[in-house]
Amino acid sequence: MLAGRRIAVVMPAYNEAKLIQGALERIPSFVDHIIVVDDASIDATFNVVRAFPRPIELTKHGTNQGVGAAIATGCRQALSLGADLTAVMAADGQMDPMDLPALLAPLIAGEADYAHGNRLGWPAASEAMPWHRWLGNHIFSSLTRWAIGVDVQDSQCGYAAMNRRTKQALDWDRLWKGYGYPNDLLSSLTLCGLRVRQIPVRPVYGAEQSGIRLRHVLFIIPFVIARARVRRLARRRELAQQQQQPT
Repeated sequence: MLAGRRIAVVMPAYNEAKLIQGALERIPSFVDHIIVVDDASIDATFNVVRAFPRPIELTKHGTNQGVGAAIATGCRQALSLGADLTAVMAADGQMDPMDLPALLAPLIAGEADYAHGNRLGWPAASEAMPWHRWLGNHIFSSLTRWAIGVDVQDSQCGYAAMNRRTKQALDWDRLWKGYGYPNDLLSSLTLCGLRVRQIPVRPVYGAEQSGIRLRHVLFIIPFVIARARVRRLARRRELAQQQQQPT
């Protein structure tokens, strides 16, 4: 527990047998529930997690559904376990556990419902991140700001934490299942009126291999962002119509 709150970490995993043990070992001791969702890995990910000495809530999807779907499964499980606060961390070690208390702090203080990692706000981020990821994140963040009307600085960062209100308010069945889920999630948070706080986090890059392909960059993520824009405009029209109705 941390500050009297029960903490859960959700870790989506797909073919991360080589890196997930190191990621699990670095999860702080104050975390009460570690929830790993194996998204139908075809390597030894499931067995590595099952052999880990610390208690793990381990779930395996029967078919590969995507990282967004794995996160949705984990967050629903965290809610059922009674976790007050839930963080999402990558199975490849790309998220520094030392940043977890900072992500949880605005939730504990009651200042936010969702804390979103901002790698671009970290000092010397342009040096720590591969140039193409740094540039791509800036472009997609700019497009996401346009789409949802919220000043998001690093829309593609998956390092985040949320309170129980957020887990209850979001429709996890409708979350975008694959790459692009952070943009879709930020859109849903905005439509639900939830408070989002951005927290600088360390960019971590090492032996991991990104699963993002050219089709995600050129088609899928832009589609998710465009859909978020359409949803926002539709919501604005709906609210305007409600205001025009006689009381």
